[in-house]
Amino acid sequence: MARAGITARKDRKERRNKMTNAEIIYRESIRLAKEGIIETTGRMLTLEKDDGETVQVPEPVAIHTYERWREMGYQVQKGEKAIARIRIWKKAKSIKQEDGTVIEGPMFLKDACFFQASQVRKAGL
Repeated sequence: MARAGITARKDRKERRNKMTNAEIIYRESIRLAKEGIIETTGRMLTLEKDDGETVQVPEPVAIHTYERWREMGYQVQKGEKAIARIRIWKKAKSIKQEDGTVIEGPMFLKDACFFQASQVRKAGL
């Protein structure tokens, strides 16, 4: 029985290693909405499972990292705590060699904190 659990974890890890950040965040936001951790838009989404079965789930509100909210002109409100920590891809710093060529840094998974719209306000207000 323990062997099946190890195999399932390995399969999930391999699947996640092939996903983009957008896919990772989207799947996680759907899970968070189902569990009532984040808000929903009031609309329903129809999703297709791996086995071809379709299911209806509530559409989650957008979630973003602190940095992404700042890029969009918003500020996380004082005292707000992240609603989720999600492992997403980060890129290590590139290295510029003496001859001017740039070696791209490797990608790695790192925990990032996410906030929903109700936790931010337009910057400067």
